[in-house]
Amino acid sequence: MTPGPVGPGVPDAVRAVLKSFHDALGALAQPQAPTPLFAVAQAGLPPAAAWPHSLVLVTDLNILAHSDGAHWIRQDTGAVIV
Repeated sequence: MTPGPVGPGVPDAVRAVLKSFHDALGALAQPQAPTPLFAVAQAGLPPAAAWPHSLVLVTDLNILAHSDGAHWIRQDTGAVIV
């Protein structure tokens, strides 16, 4: 086992998993490329209140929408998606 920031006695297999989590979180914190959007039909949109400041691709409307914390807002017209 190699010593490191997770402390002594951590098995190498666990250390490898922790490193993969660390690397994935680093990529989220500082993206180096475009990030795929969550694609969903209008009927399947999650509650906007649960996803403030988030983007989705509304597949059946063929538009992007963002959550203002209360509603999903169409990016093409600015209208609320109901």
